[in-house]
Amino acid sequence: MDLNRTILVTGGSGFIGSHLVCSLVNRHPEWRIINLDNLDYCCSSRSLQSIEDRNNYTFIRGDVCNSRLVNHIFKTENIDVIFHLAAKTHVEASFESPSSFQRVNVDGTRVLLAAAHQARHQPQRFIYVSTDEVYGGSLEEVFDESSPIRPTNPYSATKAAAEYLVRSYWDQYQFPIIITRSNNIYGPRQFTEKVIPRFLTLLQMNKKCTIQGTLPVSRHFLFVTDAVKAFLLVMEKGTVGEIYNMGTSCEIPIIQLAQELVKMVKNVPDSEVNDWLEFVPDRPRVDLCYPIKSKKLHQLGWRAEVSWAEGIRHTVQWYHDNPDFWLEKEDPQQIRSKPEKCNQ
Repeated sequence: MDLNRTILVTGGSGFIGSHLVCSLVNRHPEWRIINLDNLDYCCSSRSLQSIEDRNNYTFIRGDVCNSRLVNHIFKTENIDVIFHLAAKTHVEASFESPSSFQRVNVDGTRVLLAAAHQARHQPQRFIYVSTDEVYGGSLEEVFDESSPIRPTNPYSATKAAAEYLVRSYWDQYQFPIIITRSNNIYGPRQFTEKVIPRFLTLLQMNKKCTIQGTLPVSRHFLFVTDAVKAFLLVMEKGTVGEIYNMGTSCEIPIIQLAQELVKMVKNVPDSEVNDWLEFVPDRPRVDLCYPIKSKKLHQLGWRAEVSWAEGIRHTVQWYHDNPDFWLEKEDPQQIRSKPEKCNQ
């Protein structure tokens, strides 16, 4: 690849995107980093305050589904690498408004692919950020990249559909795509609809952790800096046309997660921990866990380095130090009752 690159990150003001953008801007002052984001409810411009005045950073507020805007970007910029993170990701909301997930996750990907493929300056990498949820849940099988995908909710179905679009550009045009599928990513600045910040926010408000259903649900958690390192490694060493799982051995039952956070935030004795848990109705369809193998990524030299103890301690401390970070945003339950916009 060229030494002086122009990188386009869609959804770069979201949780994962902002960490990726900040890492790119700080690591590579000789590169130009463009962030395309429409600042939807789960994004914040505050996530990028540390780099917003840097000469190698450009923010474009816009909708990834806006073909006129996206085509203009590729006509006026020589984009070398695209990280496509812009997406709607909340599973429960996807049951309530599946059409909006179809628009953002599938149509947005279609618009971006077409513009990138038709660009005068051909990109060298189109990295599509997908999810382990496309595999569907399992208690027995550990998924590798060749496992069949069986999405079980509208969110994961749209991510799977977008993957097929991305793959079609490789099959038809040899367009240099790479797909990543990651476990649950967590860390500072994550919006409060996701499970860890939701529990932390509830506890800070002296409310109980609300646990959906009574099934033994667990999740594998990957700290955000490890995820960013994986994205950067795939950009440099990943093979075009390939899929890379980004997995971790850190599997935590959701009930245990809530109990750990109660102890850390409330500092209560073990006998009182469960007093801070409240069980609420489950969502329409829930997968128990998403175990994945990351052998292909390990062969490139990647390993998750941040332990659960270190990562969750750092995350809890950040939410303690920044209780007002998301106050300017509306409650996600109210947001989901409105017409939804494009982008994460």
